Formats: sequence, C-alpha cells, structure tokens
Amino acid sequence: MKTPHILIVDDEPNIVMSLEFLMRKNGYQVGIARNGTEALAAIAQTPYDLVLLDIMMPDVDGYQVCRELRQRPDRAGTKVIFLSAKSREADIKKGYEVGADLYIPKPFSTRQLMEKVRELLALSA
Repeated sequence: MKTPHILIVDDEPNIVMSLEFLMRKNGYQVGIARNGTEALAAIAQTPYDLVLLDIMMPDVDGYQVCRELRQRPDRAGTKVIFLSAKSREADIKKGYEVGADLYIPKPFSTRQLMEKVRELLALSA
C-alpha cells in the first residue's frame, strides 16, 4: 500500500511547519503550498490523497482552490479538509458547497485533526 500524500496549503509559516511535522510524524508524504496559486500548481502536478486547505490567503482563496480541484475528473478521489479561522456558519456552509469533505475551525486540536485525516484516508483507501 502506498503512503498517502498530503498537501498542506497555508500562508502562515508556523502553521505549515507544525502541520508538516505532525503529518510526517504520522508517516505521510507531505507537499507544501504557501498560497492558492502554488496549491493549484501542486494539485495539477501531483495526485494528492488529501489537501489541508486554509481559506484566507493573499492571492487565490481556499474556496477557489477547492472549486478548481473539484472540477478536475482526474482528482476526484482527493479529500479536502478546510482548516480556517473563518468559523461563521455561512463560511462553513460555503466550504461544503464548494466541495470540502470536512471543515475544521482554527484553533483545532492536532489529535482531533489526525483522527479526521485517518478517517478520510481510510474511506478513500
């Protein structure tokens, strides 16, 4: 069985670092994108199993990244978890509307996040 490949998309370096550490520690391969443009390029290049996606980014926001990902038939199996400080009901609803599998408001517990990541990856295995 191949190691799941996770793309971390966030413009906040500390969050990227801690998520990368957490995912690698749990045995996943990790890709990193520091903004929406990089995320779209990475998704076009690599079939990720799961994308951890921030919403508020300076160029292309997470909603747009998710929308474009969902329009690619070759990436139909990619799971998307939004990790966002936007926790209003309307924001969360929009996240699911554009195709998220899960929406976790920041701050989140890393233990809870790992549980959800494992659950989603098990579903797609």
